[in-house]
Amino acid sequence: MSDDLDGWGGAEFVLAADRLDTPDVIEAADPSDMLRQVASAAAQVRTALRSCAETDLSAFTPDARPRAMVVAGMGGSGLAGELLGAVTGSSSPVQVVTAQTERLPGWIGAADAVLAVSCSGTTPQTLAMATEAARRGCRLAAVGAPGSPLQRIAEQARAPFVPVVPGAGGLPRSMLWATAIPLLVIAGRVGMTRIEPDVYELAASRLEEISHQCRPASESFVNPGKSLALDLVGGLPMVWGTTPLSGVAARRFASQLQENAKYPAIAGVLPDAANHQVAAFDGPFAPRSSRLAADGPAEPVSPLAAPDDLSGWDLDFEEEAEPSSGFTPLRLILIADPSEEQRVSAQRAAVTELAEQRGVGLSELAMDGEHPLVRLAGVIQLTDYASVYLAIASGIDPGQTVAIQDLKTRVE
Repeated sequence: MSDDLDGWGGAEFVLAADRLDTPDVIEAADPSDMLRQVASAAAQVRTALRSCAETDLSAFTPDARPRAMVVAGMGGSGLAGELLGAVTGSSSPVQVVTAQTERLPGWIGAADAVLAVSCSGTTPQTLAMATEAARRGCRLAAVGAPGSPLQRIAEQARAPFVPVVPGAGGLPRSMLWATAIPLLVIAGRVGMTRIEPDVYELAASRLEEISHQCRPASESFVNPGKSLALDLVGGLPMVWGTTPLSGVAARRFASQLQENAKYPAIAGVLPDAANHQVAAFDGPFAPRSSRLAADGPAEPVSPLAAPDDLSGWDLDFEEEAEPSSGFTPLRLILIADPSEEQRVSAQRAAVTELAEQRGVGLSELAMDGEHPLVRLAGVIQLTDYASVYLAIASGIDPGQTVAIQDLKTRVE
């Protein structure tokens, strides 16, 4: 747990910590059982493997390898496609493309495979792309809820359909592994990657291990999920990976922070993030920003700006100044992958020093495991827990989706 409370007052921080260490409060604050849904991750892996074994996937073989593997899915289902691309890696003989629109790219045709993924099986954009894939003569497979419109499209196209068995509650954001595992199995069948059964079991075991560490009954000082959540309270998270693999984990964490904790979050990957996102270290959310103390002439103030437009800024800025009450500080979360390049490792060390100089809080998460799938499983499970605990610490129901549902009713 971080001692850097930044803009949060001590009383508010203590209240957040108290919420996370009071079982009755946790239960009452999580009416949708999001914590139980996160804990179902290992079961999702094993159930998905059984569903794949019971599904006729004989159309996918190394002898009929597609030119490209296109994953058609929105939100978490789209992230499953990114996970597939990261695990198969740049050495894969088949390009992985994630399509998150209502239409497939124009170049996709009969030489390509389309994997349509929708946890509910009702996502309009995914249904449209699955229908279009069948019309273009693509090799099609679908992953979704049994009895759904997506299954009917697959049946009409005589394409394999892998059913997603909902876990406790079954919100799509908590069903990543149920949708991602079938994609990995299909990729293995065409020779894009090699994942032995024991690797899947290692991933499931890692998910169970993290779930045990992050269980609600475990107090925050020994619970990595609660500790990470408390590091983020009252802050503005920037989540950076150091490889394409940890970049997927970064995007997943940012997405879960938005959906579960209702927190805005920025995801990036080194070295690209160092070329633009790091500029935020010199802005209004960095406690000891050097923006106003930088060498060189000051930029002119627009004559249209009223004098009180500068009321939030200290023009006699001193690097040691403390942020004012109510200040929202940046918080950088670095997800380090042991396979990162040496240059990126040096850049990560430099970013760490820069964050400390600017007063930007830092949380470092280290991926661990020989296989990419195992490494990804561990850090995604930890950050999934942290996002739910952050919601509870902030007094927010992690399962509510009022804004999402409101938007859907406005566009339907």
